[in-house]
Amino acid sequence: MAVSGRQTGRPTLEEVAARAGVGRGTVSRVINGSPKVSEQAKAAVERAVAELGYVPNRAARALAGSRTDAVALVIPETEARLFAEPYFLDIIRGVSTELADADKQLLLTLIRSEQERQRFEQYLAAQRVDGVLLVSVHGDDPLPDQVRALGLPAVLNGRRTEAERVAFVDSDNTGAGRTAVAHLAGRGRRRIATVTGPLDMYVARCRLDGYRDGLTEAGLAPDETLVANGDFTEEGGRRAMRELLDRRPDLDAVFAASDVMAAGARSVLREAGRRVPADVALVGVDDSAVARHMDPPLTSVRQPIEEMGRTMARLLLQEIVAPSGPDEQPRRILPTELVVRASS
Repeated sequence: MAVSGRQTGRPTLEEVAARAGVGRGTVSRVINGSPKVSEQAKAAVERAVAELGYVPNRAARALAGSRTDAVALVIPETEARLFAEPYFLDIIRGVSTELADADKQLLLTLIRSEQERQRFEQYLAAQRVDGVLLVSVHGDDPLPDQVRALGLPAVLNGRRTEAERVAFVDSDNTGAGRTAVAHLAGRGRRRIATVTGPLDMYVARCRLDGYRDGLTEAGLAPDETLVANGDFTEEGGRRAMRELLDRRPDLDAVFAASDVMAAGARSVLREAGRRVPADVALVGVDDSAVARHMDPPLTSVRQPIEEMGRTMARLLLQEIVAPSGPDEQPRRILPTELVVRASS
């Protein structure tokens, strides 16, 4: 029914389909962001939506497709670490931007204990979210497989092993270590140490592998006395740097596997009277705000953290609409690049 040439009530999905000259299912796929629609059909639907002023009904869409229009972002860390490390905030920014554009609600979940893990698993079993994004996953973490066993799509930030079976978005972490060492060796450094991340995480092992590859390519013999384990925290960087100075006071460069650990290493070098970079050159990873604000500003291997978050969200949205088979899980590895500053 129309009054004065104007429709009363909200336009329906069927009216959009009729205006676009396509089926109702095609309209639904376009609205839900499915990639399985031709560009011609997508353009026709978008034109019809604009002309009719159609607004998707969230509740109806959720009931029709058993959807909640909510996505969980899981970070198994404390609030203190979440807000202390720019990496997590950049991931959240990228994820939230992409989900907002898709009209999805973001549920941020911190898991700090086994009790919280069990509670979250019960929450997932109740089908209260459409999919799960996981960040900072350690090698023995069963949660990604448990999510998949519940029939929910999941995308990891990073991966647990080389043979990861769950969809993931990662950066070239081996290349990051190799690039950092090549830069330091190219500046004439010969006793290049490293502060690793926690070695139960694949990302940390890859950066350590890259460090060792870089030494070999530079004609420098790997020396385990120049390797100290950290944990991606500032305090971990301080502890590892003290260990390295005690063990190898003659070191002339340090590759820290994160900017935050590099900041911890920098404070210990200063306490020890070592000048950066005159006495010890320093390189980190992430190219975060920490790197730019250090004194001197930190040379760092940039990984596109916000883009990783956006890519994770995009992959998950695709999996929600059109799930891949177990052997076809999407995976993306994004490039890294060296940003040279005054610390090296």
